[in-house]
Amino acid sequence: MTSHRSAHIAMFSIAAPGHVNPSLEVIRELVARGHRVSYAIPASFADRVAAAGAVPVVYDSTLPTGDDPDAWGTELIDNIEPFLRDAMQVLPQLAAAFEGDEPDLVIHDITSYPAPVLAHRWGVPAVSLSPNLVAWEGYEEEVAEPLFRELKASERGRAYYARFRSWLGENGLDPDPDRFQGRPRRSVVLIPRALQPHADRVDPAVYTFVGACQGERADQGEWEPPAGTEKVLLVSLGSSFTKQPAFYRECVKAFGDLPGWHTVLQIGRHVDESELGDVPPSVEVRDWVPQLAILRRADAFITHAGAGGSQEGLATATPMIAVPQAVDQFGNADMLVSLGVARRMDSLTATARELRTAVLELTADPAVARRLESVRQEMAGEGGTAMAADLIEAELPR
Repeated sequence: MTSHRSAHIAMFSIAAPGHVNPSLEVIRELVARGHRVSYAIPASFADRVAAAGAVPVVYDSTLPTGDDPDAWGTELIDNIEPFLRDAMQVLPQLAAAFEGDEPDLVIHDITSYPAPVLAHRWGVPAVSLSPNLVAWEGYEEEVAEPLFRELKASERGRAYYARFRSWLGENGLDPDPDRFQGRPRRSVVLIPRALQPHADRVDPAVYTFVGACQGERADQGEWEPPAGTEKVLLVSLGSSFTKQPAFYRECVKAFGDLPGWHTVLQIGRHVDESELGDVPPSVEVRDWVPQLAILRRADAFITHAGAGGSQEGLATATPMIAVPQAVDQFGNADMLVSLGVARRMDSLTATARELRTAVLELTADPAVARRLESVRQEMAGEGGTAMAADLIEAELPR
């Protein structure tokens, strides 16, 4: 821990678990070091932020939430347009909320576009907290250009980028949306280096990997397997893409009669247990679980391969079946497979027989266990929460 004067630090994020949760232990550590942290967040996450010791600065957001995941649409433009639209109406809210109490430093999730704009306006440093992979040298040519080529040539895409450039220019920033979104001045990366594609091509002067910042999560409760349980399987597709009753039925079929195994099946809020058919006592169906507590006891993990779940699986050395659903999850799944600690499947086509075979083979392979332990030890040396707080404090104006 380094010694710094007490400062006012402002954190900015959106109302999504995968973006808020990775920051909370870092916020808790900064508060413990004597800093005052204001956290700009919609009301649905205010209590969670306050529990970490920050002061919630509540704003109204137009972004779709986990209550209606279908609202994100199906096309690429549907996924990105809401962030700009929301940023344009959130910016004046936050400017007014911080007027007269401007922070010494801005830290922000990668989706919070108003944050670097306000940092520029206030003349204070901004640090990105990335909950997932970051750009490497050559990323634009290898990934971004082919991914966005068709969009940028479309009428709707041209209008989107024109609005983005205009908004950045009006606020005195470089009017290049690609650089604004993908090339921060400084970034603390809240994933282990093992999950980063082409990690050797990531600029260390900009990006520092600190690994998992998980904490104990005692507030989420503990979990114990039933008496007589020999092995534990956790099935969880996170919090957003959980409307998968057919996949859950395959999991029940695959593991419900597996001797000695107890399966915890998290189905989220969009599926009712009645849709699963007959569920044997060895399958525990829940709409929410204390995931990390279960993973500390688990022998296998079927996951959507979100950044949080992927690193929790690695931190607990748990073999994984990755069934990615959206965005960065496909890349995370590929990274887990390349590490030799997971298999990748499609939740729309995976059969009970395939799932069962994959779990049994992974958990019986000593080479998988060795690779998991090697990654776990590497992650433990990355510094985690304390390192993240050190790096943020190093950006405070002297």
